[in-house]
Amino acid sequence: MMKPALAFIAASALTLPAHALAAANVEIDASGPVVELNVFESVDVAPDTATIGAGVTTDAPTATEALRQNSAEMQKVIARITSLGIAEKDIQTTGINVNARYDYDQATQRQVYRGYQASNRVSVILRKIDDTGRVLDALVTAGANDISGPNFSIDDDTTAKAEARKRAVERAAAQAQSYAAMLGYDGVKVLAISESIAGNGPMPEMAKGRGIVLQSADAAPVQPGMVQAGVNISITYELLKNGADAAQ
Repeated sequence: MMKPALAFIAASALTLPAHALAAANVEIDASGPVVELNVFESVDVAPDTATIGAGVTTDAPTATEALRQNSAEMQKVIARITSLGIAEKDIQTTGINVNARYDYDQATQRQVYRGYQASNRVSVILRKIDDTGRVLDALVTAGANDISGPNFSIDDDTTAKAEARKRAVERAAAQAQSYAAMLGYDGVKVLAISESIAGNGPMPEMAKGRGIVLQSADAAPVQPGMVQAGVNISITYELLKNGADAAQ
């Protein structure tokens, strides 16, 4: 029986040209039964990075005035962010909007024009999460009236991902050996492995309570918890009889 197998594909391989991926595929002759296992493993790690959103929303009779007022207030907020020692590369504008405002008048059952609303938001990466509460308070004091986050993550999760990968491979191997024993086979051989990465991307990773609150007398309490770095692997095994080339 012929089974297609890919020696190893990490998530980053998705960016390779089509011909490069095709070249990595090989045909492996599997004479015994084949089992494919999907395993997810993760490691809990203390975060070292926090991302917050900060913005200003203003109302005015005209769009021009709303944007002018908003820009002036937002400049104060950005100046405050940089004054806290946050690098410009860690500050990114995520949206600027100007919209007409209407209220619904129940008596006349009509939309009533109320003016314009302007908003401007930035995403800020904090590489000292102990300062998160202090930074949030400083931004509000500077005029930010639209705050979101914090979302916690790991700046470099290479070590954590490696540990999760090791656990996943060990768990898959144990499951494959269990299948072999139940079905009367003596061992297994790896035919194919593929991997996808979970966590530490643009979206925030899963947080778990750690029970430590970062705060001072005048700072908002912030509890960073733990985040997960995980991998999902798919491994295909051939079940082998004695005398076959088994690879644990």
